Amino acid sequence: MNEVVHTSPTIGSNVEEIVVKNTHFLMWDIGGQESLRSSWNTYYSNTEFIILVVDSTDRERLVISKEELYKMLAHEDLRKAALLIFANKQDMKDCMSAAEISKYLTLSSIKDHPWHIQSCCALTGEGLCQGLEWMTSRAGLR
Repeated sequence: MNEVVHTSPTIGSNVEEIVVKNTHFLMWDIGGQESLRSSWNTYYSNTEFIILVVDSTDRERLVISKEELYKMLAHEDLRKAALLIFANKQDMKDCMSAAEISKYLTLSSIKDHPWHIQSCCALTGEGLCQGLEWMTSRAGLR
């Protein structure tokens, strides 16, 4: 949100409130390391949106992302959650496009969760506002 930060993998969780067009979102950033995934479901209660950030340059880990995504979507506490996927690192050479990622993740087969995939570059912020605006347009609809 107009600020470049240097990041490192999330250990545990971080929480932050953001405001987009007068809509307040309480965002939980939960670590994706394998050792932390078993605790993810403790964050699912009352969740309206899932944001999955995909590294568009990492074809090998896309297999894991797909497995974990469908596990999350099958969880009872997330049955009403909408899904936003950020296809990150679009500024990198040889990255997969959002369309390629969508096809690999078989997003078109997801019928019981509204979803949107958004190309982005976290370093420049390109695409982030468009994804959050999609969330804002969906907030409170389910």
